[in-house]
Amino acid sequence: MMMTGTVTMQDGVKLAYQIDGPADGDWIILLNSLATDMRLFDHETSYLSKTHRVLRYDTRGHGQSDASAPPYGFPRLMSDVVGLIDHLEIERADMLGVSLGGMTALAVAIAHPNRVKRLICCDARADAPDPYKAIWEDNIAKLHAENLAALCEPTLTRWFTDPFLADASNKPKLDVVRDMFKSTSAAGYEGAAQCLQTLDFLPSLSTLQAETLYVTGDQDLAAPVVVMQSMADATPNSTFKVIEDAAHLSNLEQPKQFKDIITGFLAR
Repeated sequence: MMMTGTVTMQDGVKLAYQIDGPADGDWIILLNSLATDMRLFDHETSYLSKTHRVLRYDTRGHGQSDASAPPYGFPRLMSDVVGLIDHLEIERADMLGVSLGGMTALAVAIAHPNRVKRLICCDARADAPDPYKAIWEDNIAKLHAENLAALCEPTLTRWFTDPFLADASNKPKLDVVRDMFKSTSAAGYEGAAQCLQTLDFLPSLSTLQAETLYVTGDQDLAAPVVVMQSMADATPNSTFKVIEDAAHLSNLEQPKQFKDIITGFLAR
């Protein structure tokens, strides 16, 4: 059973969402990364929807969701999630987020522990040291000087490993990624990039109540293994898994490893 719709937030922004899976399935919410949209999880939805009620939505300024003027902050992105699940009358759900989506899921789990059953935080981080902030300053400057499309190819070299990018058989998947990137609004990209500069969840990880799985690619430079290991070490009742031969979008680069890890966690 599949259903699509939109929900209007308090500031008038409309968020697009899609629901797949059995009406009596346990809810799992999938949260996309910066400059992607709900298509990031097409493969995950194909198998999770056999057992779960899968809710995907486009982060504001991404995909089919409206943008608002930047900057954004995690309180805003978090309230979008809570507003969406309130609209759909979801009391409690598992959450799976990649990069920005993983950080947003962390924000929800910290501030609204009664709404998150289990948390899967992938290729994300909980802090924003100065070199990390500088990346987004540079990207925003290039966005203003040129356009969003100018950021696409350089970003792909960070999102995927060189062998993956060089393999011609991956072109269809990479073309979808390029389309997601270029479909993102400039305001949505800038707002989310500024949001990432405000990351400060490390002091709150010890308060997490949800059973938590952290996942990252072994070649992820944005959310390195050492960074996510430290997040797991700070989080009660957590597990940490590394995906081999993957960079930042580990679910796209190594879908089988990703599936085995998250389905094993959810089946516990």
